[in-house]
Amino acid sequence: MWYLCVFYHRLLDYRKPEVESLADLFGAFEDKRRPGNRVLQWRLPQHHHPDSPFYFVDLPSEDVAENVANRSILVKGIYELWGEGGSYEELEEAVKSYPDERKLPYLGSESTFKITVDSFGKVMSLLEQNERIRGLSYIPFKACIWRILGVCILYQGRVNLKNPDHNFWLMETDDTATNNGLPPVAQRRIFFGREVGGADRKLLPTYQLKSRNYLGPTAMDAEMAFLMANQAQAAPGKLVYDPFVGTGSILVSAAHFGAMTMGADIDIRVVRDGRGPDCNVWSNFKQYGLPMPIALLRADNNLPPWRPGLKEVFDAIICDPPYGVRAGGRKSGGRKLLKGVIGPYTVPDDKRADHIPSTAPYSLAECVHDLLDLAARMLVIGGRLVFFYPVSREEDSCEDHFPEHPCFELVATSEQILSSRYSRVLLTMVKTSSYTEELALAAWMKHLEFKENHSKWLEEGNNLHSSVFSPADVHHSGDSKLSKESKPKYRGKYV
Repeated sequence: MWYLCVFYHRLLDYRKPEVESLADLFGAFEDKRRPGNRVLQWRLPQHHHPDSPFYFVDLPSEDVAENVANRSILVKGIYELWGEGGSYEELEEAVKSYPDERKLPYLGSESTFKITVDSFGKVMSLLEQNERIRGLSYIPFKACIWRILGVCILYQGRVNLKNPDHNFWLMETDDTATNNGLPPVAQRRIFFGREVGGADRKLLPTYQLKSRNYLGPTAMDAEMAFLMANQAQAAPGKLVYDPFVGTGSILVSAAHFGAMTMGADIDIRVVRDGRGPDCNVWSNFKQYGLPMPIALLRADNNLPPWRPGLKEVFDAIICDPPYGVRAGGRKSGGRKLLKGVIGPYTVPDDKRADHIPSTAPYSLAECVHDLLDLAARMLVIGGRLVFFYPVSREEDSCEDHFPEHPCFELVATSEQILSSRYSRVLLTMVKTSSYTEELALAAWMKHLEFKENHSKWLEEGNNLHSSVFSPADVHHSGDSKLSKESKPKYRGKYV
């Protein structure tokens, strides 16, 4: 059945992948063999821009639609559409022609409901909303609560203001060509429908970083952490692992959705000490009343601690690998050990408690290869690897070649533009094949090719850190008015 899906107008690249991941989690796809087949059908309303927050999506049942909407972070609401049109006359005709057997169960006097008037691209005054409401008199409501700018007007019938049985929405788009940074709409469109479900955005202020007990320079913000957990399909009974756990922001979001969590970090001071007994990774979970991680390990992604025969343990691996912008990657060894100046050594027992192992720089290409190898070994079949990959935007073009592994299928790429110079892409991969030595060799060959291309990019004078932090070229035009007008009218993926 086709439903109207209305998104929050932000993180545009993340909207459809999140819905499709959640639809898969809640059983929308019958064919579980191939991840590539798990794609929903989408279509735009008439005259709408591809970046419009309004989309029609085909979902197998109302239960799936409700579960997806309630779990999502970027879905404002999913609605059973009763009618749409370019004018209120067309809307009335569409609503009247919608089958009575679909409408009447929600119009009886034994149930309560409310109607919310909403708009996109403009703000409607109280007078305008009243006019829209009067125009719906052709719908035979038995009990009615009109909600206008937070003020509810009650009509006859049973009432439940805080928790009505049914929510109806009247939504209108703007048809003006004003430069408001929103996607252009060629013609006004009006929608009326029954709400099936909607995102609980109250999660975000609850988990916002500014109120977090223990923070670090690379802590993932709450909204993005929840999106990553949704892409990884974190759920009760699943075990989620973060090999670059830091202060635990990503695992906190996975734990909120009921998953068991486990993390590792090369910095023992982060996972063991924090800033004291009441300010550490564990205290972040305690702050929100979440189940504690099964374990937090001091471990090196380059030298994983797992015994050789251990395989297929985790249901998902979610992480934000270090790529040298806010924090550089490190691996065990130290410069002297890697250069052969000193040989391998064993730390005496009496010094182990306070010993901080030496580390050396860890390149992005090597880090990504080790991450893919770890995921290929330790994820179950169908398990998900979700991680960020940095992309330079120096040439005003986004790299479309991402790391590959023969055990995985790439199912989603979502770009977040952080500045005019660089962005990061959230890669979602699904494990489709068991790990074998033959596949490991094929993965090594792919890594060498990827490493060679990455090295050439560095030899050409490119560097992500210098690309971000070096002074920008300033071209003075002499006319500040012209430079202002040269800015794009539509912000696109920058929202």
